[in-house]
Amino acid sequence: MNMRNQWPVLPIVAGLASGLLTGCGSETGDSGGTGSSVVMGMSDDVLATDPASGYDPGSWLLFNNVFQSLLSFPKGATEPQPDLARQCLFTDTRAMVYKCELKDGLKFSNGDDLTSADVKFSFDRMLKINDPAGPAIMFPMLDKVETPDAKTAIFHLKVPDATFPSKIASGAGSIVDHRQYDANGLRTDHQAVGSGPYKLDSFDKDQAVFSVNDNYQGDARPKNSGVTLKFFHGDRTALRKALLDGGIDIAYRGLSAADIADLDQQADDKGVEVIDGSSAEVQHLVFNMKDPVAGKAGVRKAMAYLIDRDALIRDVYQGTATPLYSIIPAGVAGHNTAFFDTYGARPSRDKAAAALRADGITGKVKLTLWSTPSRYGPATDQELKAIAGQLNASGLFEADVQSVAYDQYEKDIAAGKYGVYVKGWVPDYPDADNFTAPFFGKGNVLNNNYSNNTITKSLIPDTAAQSDRTATDKDFGRLQDIVADELPVLPVWQAKQYAVVRDGVYGLEYCLDASTVFRFWEISKS
Repeated sequence: MNMRNQWPVLPIVAGLASGLLTGCGSETGDSGGTGSSVVMGMSDDVLATDPASGYDPGSWLLFNNVFQSLLSFPKGATEPQPDLARQCLFTDTRAMVYKCELKDGLKFSNGDDLTSADVKFSFDRMLKINDPAGPAIMFPMLDKVETPDAKTAIFHLKVPDATFPSKIASGAGSIVDHRQYDANGLRTDHQAVGSGPYKLDSFDKDQAVFSVNDNYQGDARPKNSGVTLKFFHGDRTALRKALLDGGIDIAYRGLSAADIADLDQQADDKGVEVIDGSSAEVQHLVFNMKDPVAGKAGVRKAMAYLIDRDALIRDVYQGTATPLYSIIPAGVAGHNTAFFDTYGARPSRDKAAAALRADGITGKVKLTLWSTPSRYGPATDQELKAIAGQLNASGLFEADVQSVAYDQYEKDIAAGKYGVYVKGWVPDYPDADNFTAPFFGKGNVLNNNYSNNTITKSLIPDTAAQSDRTATDKDFGRLQDIVADELPVLPVWQAKQYAVVRDGVYGLEYCLDASTVFRFWEISKS
């Protein structure tokens, strides 16, 4: 999330190797729970309440609970299913015309009827506003939306895109009330009118308060009477303290690896439980291909031969992630191990030195690794320092680390000031397309001056047009092999999702899966 000037990243929520966990919260409360409200804390901020703007993890958490999309991802699913729509389907063989028929009796939380006019308005508005911090970048293929009647919306695409259903099932497909939103500008009053399971009662810099939406028409069955979301603005010490003191019921996103390990070991004494779930979150080092140092293939290859992912996972993340050897993470169809196959898992100084010599480099490589302290997880700076240490220990590099506040970090990347920098990513939808097209397609979001014609003109459009997603594996494999060979990025790790709950709080295992949808309605409190 934010494909234009941010990455759609959930900063790593500290994880534990599954072997350390004594339970995954699989017990659930009664289907109706007690009706108690739930208080959750997280380190992220919610940057927007307007779906035409928000393209960050916190905002999408809000959207997924306050708004509905035509389709959605049920718990544990990677294929979208009808939500507002009764059914949706491509009406042509080229995947260029997508028709959705709405369910009967749909209403927004304020009682207004929800019709196809709202669907068309929502997409037209998002594309017209085209906010730099919004999701419009996900829909370059969308030509127009037609509404032949109040229950039918027809999407006409400029190019074939078999992943379009997954895109509109994400937070980017949130439907707003056309009577309540300006077609030409963003909403600035921090209010939201949607049709989802919850409605937003209040929002300020420190918390958002949600209650159950009585007008909701859908499959979710809220197991609580409401949720209060408290923002800790990156202060993980305060987040941990609030959990242990009982100020919050759930700590989500932002606890360090050390905190998670400690809480897991003392769970019984402290009355808490660590809950883990799957995730397709990844982190990469990105190389500016025009940089005088990082732009040299020998430098990039030497780094690929020297970086010890296992040591980083052990020493920095305490087993809270797994080594990643491709741009498409494990668990997502199309994944291969291109970087493992090309560079191996064990560091090799000899191969690194040979790569440098082959590029005419004989002296130590002076290099700065650029980091930002919290956006991609609380251990990012520590991780980059450990990587610099690994490079320097080889005797082939003289590397240091500079950490810059996120706003400035993004500006400097856009200006081409960094040679090597860190980025993280959580997908908008669980398809290999979302790990490739945004990074290596036309107008990609990396700002690293990389382009490959085979990827942009053949592999990406061909895979996007393939309705049988399993038939894309060969092309995605070829794409990953090209990236491993040319090295515009170097994958480092793949995360898991974690939350810590107080005793008597259930349902978090249904909120932490590869769809990245955090489902308030699944949480109960006894």
